[in-house]
Amino acid sequence: MAELVEFELVSPERLLLSEAVEMVVVPGSEGDFGALPRHAPMITALRPGVIDVYRSGVVTDRIFVAGGFAEVNEVRLTVLAEEAIPVGDIDPAMVAERLSTAQAQVEAADSELARNLAQRALAVARAMESAGRQ
Repeated sequence: MAELVEFELVSPERLLLSEAVEMVVVPGSEGDFGALPRHAPMITALRPGVIDVYRSGVVTDRIFVAGGFAEVNEVRLTVLAEEAIPVGDIDPAMVAERLSTAQAQVEAADSELARNLAQRALAVARAMESAGRQ
């Protein structure tokens, strides 16, 4: 039997996944990385993107994350996501509304903090739009 890595994906709303898998590809802030059994321990921030879960050599789950943190060690990967949604559940109408709202917030920002928060929301909406098209 092949070695597996224990994977847990948690969002503020719920536990999305908790099981042993072959590999997980995660959108790290410095680039995508694959978590396999016996991975070197690390903690990293996540950027908006898609987590790919592999079983038997194929992607079986694709989950959009808006950001968060990942902790990986030799036997486990834990992802604490700010927001997580299975790619198949991404609603184009909801994404369009998020894009419109975020763009309006960028244009209306009256401080550097407001502008930064609005630009972050826009980046998440664009990443979600991209994930929904894949």
